[in-house]
Amino acid sequence: MLGDDRLDALASIADSSDIAKEAALEHSPINADPLLAGFYSPADAARLLQVASPKLRGWLNGWGNSAAGPIVDRDFKHSRTISFLDLMEMRFIEAFRRQGVSMQTLRAAAARARKEWDQPHPFALSRARYLTDRRSVFAQVAEQQGDRMTWDMASGQHEMWDVIEATIAKGVEFDPASELARRWYPLPAEFPKISVDPAVAFGKPALIDERIPTAAIHRMWKAEGGSIRRVADAFEISEDAVRAAVEYEITTAN
Repeated sequence: MLGDDRLDALASIADSSDIAKEAALEHSPINADPLLAGFYSPADAARLLQVASPKLRGWLNGWGNSAAGPIVDRDFKHSRTISFLDLMEMRFIEAFRRQGVSMQTLRAAAARARKEWDQPHPFALSRARYLTDRRSVFAQVAEQQGDRMTWDMASGQHEMWDVIEATIAKGVEFDPASELARRWYPLPAEFPKISVDPAVAFGKPALIDERIPTAAIHRMWKAEGGSIRRVADAFEISEDAVRAAVEYEITTAN
């Protein structure tokens, strides 16, 4: 078992350019090895999800002025470190919060699904297999909570639910064995060759084919005065790959 200090240190190490040419790791079940779980600081997660840090901290830790606990059952408890599956669940939460689903309903639905499916990450499961089950859980919980809007959306033939689920699943690859998310393309239309994969570079955004973190390429690009060619030569990759990595980092900086 990795200690909390070690986990936080690994999250920090993941930002280092020393991992730019790290040896490739083969995919294996995400929960099998903590080193394949991805390591993110709260700031990393907030940037990737484009979610305000205070909101994210509430989902992870609960709110100090409320008895309500966290929504996400974190992989690395008692640590600031966030796992890839934690990250995927927070994408789900953010998407449904944008549609007006209450925190109470989300929290109760997460707890119920975790118990019924014996799965700590019910919001990171494949839409193809769990869409109907998730709708059922939300409909039941919403009815108990008196949340009419969510009940209307989750029950019957309401198209909005399918639209939200499809949006969340867009750009996500699922492990066929576990049905859990295993790779995410944050901006699939603009940057189809950049993914977040817990088996590559500690889960930092990286070029798919080259398996190099975009942040490492961006840092070198700045150090080289913006020379695409010199960075491409240094990493032994194409100039197009460098350009994509740099543009991705600039696009997601704010």
